[in-house]
Amino acid sequence: MSFCKCFHFFIIILQVFAAIAIFSLADSSLTQNQLFTNFLDTAKKPEFFDWMVKIRRKIHQFPELRYEEFETSKVIRTELDKLGIPYKHPVAVTGVIGFIGTGKSPFVAIRADMDALPIQELVEWEHMSQVPGKMHACGHDAHTTMLLGAAKILKQHEQEINGTVVLVFQPGEEGGAGAKKILESGALKNVSAIFGLHVLPTLPVGEVASRSGPMMAGNGRFEAIINGKGGHAAIPHTSIDPVLAASNVVISLQYLVSREADPLDSQVVTVAKFQGGGALNVIPDYVIIGGTFRSFSTESLEYLRQRVEQVIVGQAAVQRCNATVNFLDEASPSYPPTINDGGLHEQFRDVAENLLGANKVHFDKPPVTASEDFSFYQKVIPGYFFFLGMQKASNDHRAHFVHSPYLVINEEGLPYGAALHASLAVNYLEKYLQDGPMAEGKYRDEL
Repeated sequence: MSFCKCFHFFIIILQVFAAIAIFSLADSSLTQNQLFTNFLDTAKKPEFFDWMVKIRRKIHQFPELRYEEFETSKVIRTELDKLGIPYKHPVAVTGVIGFIGTGKSPFVAIRADMDALPIQELVEWEHMSQVPGKMHACGHDAHTTMLLGAAKILKQHEQEINGTVVLVFQPGEEGGAGAKKILESGALKNVSAIFGLHVLPTLPVGEVASRSGPMMAGNGRFEAIINGKGGHAAIPHTSIDPVLAASNVVISLQYLVSREADPLDSQVVTVAKFQGGGALNVIPDYVIIGGTFRSFSTESLEYLRQRVEQVIVGQAAVQRCNATVNFLDEASPSYPPTINDGGLHEQFRDVAENLLGANKVHFDKPPVTASEDFSFYQKVIPGYFFFLGMQKASNDHRAHFVHSPYLVINEEGLPYGAALHASLAVNYLEKYLQDGPMAEGKYRDEL
């Protein structure tokens, strides 16, 4: 056989193998899409849906604040035991970390927060909060339920999981930086990606919203004591007025955004606390002010923190007062910005559009200046966070936002969250095996 004929034959063989690979990949993609549709169909079945609703309402009726989620954790562990899913507990005080799959690398995590808020529920319904002054006003009862739903789906398909899905039931999201404590426990040491969601009561059920890059702002808190010298209001010259000093501080802090920040770099500085004195004719000895500062970049957040202290101390000194600033790091650590990984954004797009339809997936949502401690995971692990529609279909309720005593969750959205969690985890593990680890040698074979 001549060289030309041999070469031509070789090219034909390569084309055949390429065609087989393409058809195999297409068939694999089709099979996976069918699997994800099956996940959603399963979650919508009456017995499965009723099971989720029962769990959500049980958690809703007995809300627990950050790091007090002992009964909520017990509910989770009871359900995991019934499903035959192994777990670690306690992690970060009340947290639970479950495992589904081979128990070997690669590892992908899906997360839900568990804690409630110190809010009195004002929605009258059969399953309203039974604990005075406490309410699941941020939807964490739904988050926990949907992660349990995903766990049940994944357990039914455990033989098809090429790796390990790590279930993160996290305490203390509401100001407690529970994600930080989960990381410090070492429970996610070899996880290579993590996904999370949050209910959005203004978005219709069956729809999601997200974006690549900055999604939510980072935030810090501050409290300052401005000390002067008290005295009678009729003879102010004998006093050193901390009220006047504090008023100048509040005005001066506003210039940090209007005159020091790049107009294209959104930032917020808000003074929300101003306390001083109790009599109408007495200048107090001191005034306490406090507030929050927010930004979509770590650099801007650090700059604001530095300047907040400088402005408070400096402006107090101008008025002959002295000031001390506390950033409350121990009680409520600053949260980093929530920044979605670009590669995971494309995976989310594929999964969400195939599962829900392209018209149900919104990527035009602007960043929001609220904060989320999921950002702690994203500082050390590629992570992706999205909003899930939970809008109430009935006209009986306005679409109250989270942290409202009138918040109503549409339970018809629970199957979508469970199916998306499960689909994102399985899809990531498949992509991981196809593309190889993102950083060679970075992850060990076991948690």
